[in-house]
Amino acid sequence: MLYLCTVKTAMKISQAIFSGSSTQTDERPVSRLPEFAFIGRSNVGKSSLINMLCGVGKIAHTSSKPGKTRLINHFMINQTWYMVDLPGYGFAKISKKEREGLSKMIDSYINQSAELMNLFVLLDSRHDIQKIDLDFINRLGEAGVPFSLIYTKCDKLGVNGLKAQIEKNNQTLLEYWEELPPVFATSSETGHGRDEVLNYIEKLLK
Repeated sequence: MLYLCTVKTAMKISQAIFSGSSTQTDERPVSRLPEFAFIGRSNVGKSSLINMLCGVGKIAHTSSKPGKTRLINHFMINQTWYMVDLPGYGFAKISKKEREGLSKMIDSYINQSAELMNLFVLLDSRHDIQKIDLDFINRLGEAGVPFSLIYTKCDKLGVNGLKAQIEKNNQTLLEYWEELPPVFATSSETGHGRDEVLNYIEKLLK
C-alpha cells in the first residue's frame, strides 16, 4: 500500500534527544523503549529524512560525502520511543575490513533488538530498485523482520514520473514477494510524506 499525503495532522514531536551511539545491541541506551530504525544505501538521504521527520532542529549529521554514519545512533523521541539511525548498507569507499564490520553491526542490531518495531528501508525515488536493495529486503523477509519502504527525494520527479517509478519497482518486488510492505513517498526538501510516516509510527505504537 502506498501512503500518500492524505492526512491533515500527524504525531507531534516536541522533543528529540541524542541518547548515544553503539556498535553492539548490548551497548544501546539503558532505557528500553520501542525502536523505529532507518537504513538505506549510503547516498539515499537518510540523515536529511530523519531531521525532516523530527522537525525540531538537525539531530542527524548530514554530509555531501555519503557513508558518514558508522555507528548505531539512538534518538529518544518524546521520551516514549527511539528513532534509530543505522549505517548505510551500500557503504562509501571503505576497506573490506570496515565493510565487513559494518555489515556485522547492522545484522546484529536488526536480528537481536527485541525492541525493534519497524525497519524503514529507504530507496531513491529517481532510480530503479537495485540488486543490493533487493538482496537486503529479501534477507529481512527470511529473518521475519518487520519493515516498510520509504522513497526519498520525491520532489525531484513529477507526480506521474514518481508513480511510474514506484509502480515499476513494485513489479520488481512482486517477483519475490506475494504482498508488498507499506510504501511511503517523501521529500526532505518539502516535507512531503512526513505526516504519513509519523502517523504510521503512532499506529504501531498503539
